[in-house]
Amino acid sequence: MKVNVPPPPQELFRQFEKGEISREELQAVCALHQREMLEEIEEVRRNPIGAYLEDLLLKREAAKLRREYGEGLIRDVFIALADVPDFPPAILIWNAGHRDVPLHSFFRLRREPVFRVLDIKNEGLHVKAKVEYGARERKNATREEFTLHRGARNELIVSSRKTLK
Repeated sequence: MKVNVPPPPQELFRQFEKGEISREELQAVCALHQREMLEEIEEVRRNPIGAYLEDLLLKREAAKLRREYGEGLIRDVFIALADVPDFPPAILIWNAGHRDVPLHSFFRLRREPVFRVLDIKNEGLHVKAKVEYGARERKNATREEFTLHRGARNELIVSSRKTLK
């Protein structure tokens, strides 16, 4: 992952609404996000075959997870994880609540920073999610397990986080 990753957009808007950052700061950080997206688009343009193959892998991974856990649960987990402070993949999953964004677009399997779901256990009011992110080589990637619980409005909230080896 990049060393100085700006906060995801939902956090930026929260900070702006609380008056913690100015409109100019908000626009500057949003411009950084935009530049990163444009760089990825340019990368796809330079290597369309590689991008197509990556897209196929991502769609297969999303379909497998959708069958195993259900799209609603996966999106609920991503929404909760996106609000975790100092969680680098939040920049990839910040808009998981937007149902018009395809599920496969939240994963990264080959391109750094990678983001993979290793396991989800739904225990009713509690959910355990294991994810892997960061380096492409699995031995260098970060693995974490999150315990989430259902809040008063039935939304998932992260209650604990631990790093796995």
